[in-house]
Amino acid sequence: MILYPAIDLKDGNAVRLLHGDMDKETVFNENPAAQALEFVEAGCEWLHLVDLNGAFAGIPINATPVEEILKQTNVPAQLGGGIRDMATIERWISKGLSRVILGTVAVENPDLVREAAKEFPGKVAVGIDARNGKVATKGWAEETDVDVIDLAKSFEDDGVCAIIYTDILRDGAMKGPNVEATAALAKSVSIPVIASGGVSSVEDLKALKNCGAELNGAISGRALYDGAIDLGEALKVLKA
Repeated sequence: MILYPAIDLKDGNAVRLLHGDMDKETVFNENPAAQALEFVEAGCEWLHLVDLNGAFAGIPINATPVEEILKQTNVPAQLGGGIRDMATIERWISKGLSRVILGTVAVENPDLVREAAKEFPGKVAVGIDARNGKVATKGWAEETDVDVIDLAKSFEDDGVCAIIYTDILRDGAMKGPNVEATAALAKSVSIPVIASGGVSSVEDLKALKNCGAELNGAISGRALYDGAIDLGEALKVLKA
């Protein structure tokens, strides 16, 4: 399993939100590129970036800090938030991004996901953000009646390289991930699944690793910033 440290970008800063609420932020670093370097130097092999402003606006807003992270680090990075057309996908990949994460458009324009996955093999992931088993879009502000597993299955044969599954009610709350729902999703599709939301201890990482389904990795944010997860220990656990 891969540990993906999360760098959530809001107004140019690295922040964490509680339950995805833009009014409940904690600023952890005013220099996101420096934060990214810190994670890489500690041994992380991937970075998970989110343009929070972009997720609400529907267009990239924090492009400058993302580009700076890509320039200053030498590990692959994935980015979500505000990526909703082919031109934006092409632009990010041309700038060295290893993987784009398509969330809102996976619900509203699934054909774009399929087209992008065909055009850029291995570089298109689907972000499924859920509240009580139903998918939420537009920075989690809008709820749908779309079922998580149904959405994931709809991309089964389309070349999507990963599904990032976030339980919104666990995100930033330091209460542990939804292991049961994550495992159920991973068992239902052949697409690699990355767990997100609530990963707040090494024990959480162990639980995900031993959930009965093979996960690609886990994303953690607040726990790494707060020191609740020791990065070195976490990397050893996931590689064991």
